[in-house]
Amino acid sequence: MTAITTECTVARYLALRLAELGITHLFGVPGNHLGPFLTTLRAEGDIEWVGTPTEGGAGQAADAYARVHGVGAAAVTYSVGAFNLLNACGGAYVEQVPLVAVNASPPYEQWQNYRAVGLLTSHMSPRPESNLDVYRQVTVDAQVISNPGLAPAQIDAALTACLTERRPVYLEVMEDLWDEPCAEPGDPILRRERPFSARNQLMLDNAVNAILALVEEHPGPDGRPRPIVWAGEEIDRFRLGGPLTDLVEATGVPFCTTVGAKAVVDEDLTQFHGVYNGHASHPDVHRIFKDWATCRIGLGAWSTSKNLGGEQCVGGDWVMAANGGVSVGTSYFPDVQLEHLLPALQDALVKNYGSGGLSADYYAEAHAHAHHGTPVDRPADLEQYRASLRTSGSRSRHTERLTYDGVFDRINHFLGQETRQDWTVVSDAAFSLIGSMNLSLSAGGFLSQVSWLSIGWSVGAATGAALAPERGHARPMVFVGDGAFQETCQEISTHTRLGLRSVVFVMDNGHFYGIEQMLVHPSYYADDERGSHDPDFYNVLHPWHYDRLAAVFAGKETPANGLSIAHTSELEELLTRLADPTDQINAGPLLVRVRLHRHDYPRAMAYKVP
Repeated sequence: MTAITTECTVARYLALRLAELGITHLFGVPGNHLGPFLTTLRAEGDIEWVGTPTEGGAGQAADAYARVHGVGAAAVTYSVGAFNLLNACGGAYVEQVPLVAVNASPPYEQWQNYRAVGLLTSHMSPRPESNLDVYRQVTVDAQVISNPGLAPAQIDAALTACLTERRPVYLEVMEDLWDEPCAEPGDPILRRERPFSARNQLMLDNAVNAILALVEEHPGPDGRPRPIVWAGEEIDRFRLGGPLTDLVEATGVPFCTTVGAKAVVDEDLTQFHGVYNGHASHPDVHRIFKDWATCRIGLGAWSTSKNLGGEQCVGGDWVMAANGGVSVGTSYFPDVQLEHLLPALQDALVKNYGSGGLSADYYAEAHAHAHHGTPVDRPADLEQYRASLRTSGSRSRHTERLTYDGVFDRINHFLGQETRQDWTVVSDAAFSLIGSMNLSLSAGGFLSQVSWLSIGWSVGAATGAALAPERGHARPMVFVGDGAFQETCQEISTHTRLGLRSVVFVMDNGHFYGIEQMLVHPSYYADDERGSHDPDFYNVLHPWHYDRLAAVFAGKETPANGLSIAHTSELEELLTRLADPTDQINAGPLLVRVRLHRHDYPRAMAYKVP
């Protein structure tokens, strides 16, 4: 039996276990029930407390931190705090992000009083398991800790589940237990992977053989195989960027990524052909992925509405390896893990086609075989396609009104050609995400929430991205719509207090929810409708001077700046200043209000406009 000593308490046990996982920052909003834990956390000194203005912002920061670092944590107080954190936890659950949600609850004595005489104190509910029941819907393990003797086992079980399932877990700890003695931590917390048995090997072999058969059954007109890989979110979540790189370099097979897996590997890789997002893809990428390639191999890609960009299903010439199994056409192979599939598929493709045997430039091939009437501006090869992205946003002295596409094209050139700094692009939902998906970025340089799509996620997420050790050298560059920014603007306070040199582009398209208008009544954007009527009343926002918020958050020792731009010349001046490390505009966070025409939208959304 493990001895219980006075040297370890429940609070210290949890602090030690979180530090053991490599967590360096804990995000949250304090409350009296949480106080004893935070005092212990500070005394231990391994984890820094980052108080945020909102619990939602804490969850967003922890989510982004976990995406970069591997696991993150947020701590709140009972009910009023926990229910505010729920949205972020739900997003982490859907998008397979390992997050530890700590909820400090009223003390055991108060719960006993309620059971005896019905006395409710602050934040309590007549349903004692209300918080637990809700969090069970968005976690892989949820524990209420009411006995210090059981606390170590409960904490260890939850943290093990978090690492193993790569999804959130929930720890509800009663206030008067924090300082209660418990056993010292024992064996380290480890991920418990599924065993790989002979049956798994057989299923893996069958899946690989089925993929090879699909490739052979779908050759190009010249008889040569013409597959393309679609790398997805699970490549990032399972930290499989290395094996993916090995596969495409060994075989030469061209590949695209989903939006959610953008920059999971370096986008300068020879085989990288762009981001595929259904109808919202760059037209050249869509043509290569859907029309030139004859079969598609999804590796860790999720078939979500955002990834498929208006398409409703995949076809019989697709492979989809995700969620612990592999579908090949109409066949399905369960319990095939992605980490085993990648090297096995690599070996099989090299054996069948030789080292580099699938190497191809699909842009060059498609251009060479273009039929009469094919648009002449289509790229002659992959390098020309990449060059078109880099050069379309080159410097300009013109003073035209800014557009979504103009801004992102110009930023792409800035990131690739003009700045010496490393940046982490954090993109919000809607037009910001669609507009930023064709930026050319290095591995790890892009974060987005692509399935849950909670608007405003990016502002809080930038905090976590900047504090994660792996990206601490990089400045966050945030793209967020005006409606989304109104949801979470107060998280700029955290950027300012911590001295984060974030650049937050608020895409102000005339103060209304552009994406909602596009989804409900896209005819508003049709050429013959422009200016003839207003958007639907429920999509209209109250106008803000977003740039002026910088003065609200700035302090004597914590600078923050804001400015408003509406024309290309103003964007040029801004980028020149961002590239100058001596310019005071780079001393702290920068809020940039980008004023756009109300009828403007990214070209990738044109397929929705009648």
